[in-house]
Amino acid sequence: MIVKDEFLSRLRKIFDLNLYEVKVWTALLSRGTSTAGELSNISDVPRSRTYDILESLEKKGFIIMKLGKPIKFVALKPEEVVERVKKNLVRDAQEKSKRLEKLKSDEVLQELSSLFTQGIKFVEPSDLSGSLKGRQNLYNHLDMMIREAESTITIITTREGLNRKLEALMPSFEKCKKRGVKIRIAAPIDSNNIKVAKELKKVAEVKNVEKIKARFVIIDSNQLMFMLLDDEKFHPNYDIGVWINTIFFAQALEQMFELAWKEMKNIK
Repeated sequence: MIVKDEFLSRLRKIFDLNLYEVKVWTALLSRGTSTAGELSNISDVPRSRTYDILESLEKKGFIIMKLGKPIKFVALKPEEVVERVKKNLVRDAQEKSKRLEKLKSDEVLQELSSLFTQGIKFVEPSDLSGSLKGRQNLYNHLDMMIREAESTITIITTREGLNRKLEALMPSFEKCKKRGVKIRIAAPIDSNNIKVAKELKKVAEVKNVEKIKARFVIIDSNQLMFMLLDDEKFHPNYDIGVWINTIFFAQALEQMFELAWKEMKNIK
């Protein structure tokens, strides 16, 4: 059986399987039903590993074991596999979510918080900085910064960045507004994101910026995150951001933003 490496690689990413698992699974799909020995030969997976791999695939809902001697394994329709994998993912996510929710009132979290509180005392504010890779990591950190905001949030972003802010940060924006936090957002606005801009106006001041192309967020005039790459030219996985806890730099940048803000156009 010859299956292209590119196809196997796609299956690994889609179904979160290792290389041996996708090799054995595709081998079984090509046969319908087969023994572990036969699958080892077809897939070029060591016989010593084949039984473990088949057991793993069975637990994940990709195959079923047929009773009898010799023991055989039966492939399921790919459509059925997709449904089973989806159900398993939802179940696992719900279980993990419940465990994490219980952790909020657990002494384990209190102990972790105590360790952090003690450790942070010895850290200079200027040392609280770091780089983040991948857009999902960037937005996770942005969401944390926004949730902890006490007075002001200042954002300048791109056309597509404005759309992402609504999707990823709107719940946190709404909570900030209820706490009285002042939120300002500047971005290029056109027919493709005007609806998003109007939606964001429910929680923030939103203006159209035409001459400045930048991506940064300032929180309470002391925390700053700025993105290093043009989001139109780079894949989200390669996006990079820098987070800095610096009153001097944050205030200087916010003062420059203030001058530009006065020249920006309000959206209608």
